[in-house]
Amino acid sequence: MEIVIGLLVRAIEIYSWALIIYILMSWFPNARESSIGQFLTKICEPYLEPFRRIVPSIGMIDISPLVAFFVLNLATRGLYQLASWFV
Repeated sequence: MEIVIGLLVRAIEIYSWALIIYILMSWFPNARESSIGQFLTKICEPYLEPFRRIVPSIGMIDISPLVAFFVLNLATRGLYQLASWFV
């Protein structure tokens, strides 16, 4: 069970880094049109979309990725709590 939870936590960490890179790519012109940008768009936008519908933007600043990171953090903590129940 620890191996499965460890793999899930590692996958969440990798996905978090993908989100960070995707968000930082918005600062550079035409970065999202690259092949890496298109790949990150395919894997990050489906996750960010619900948060963008729920969390309003503040002016031109989109704070929905912060909420998305918070949810990923809660998922990681939940997995660690689940692991502690089986030890």
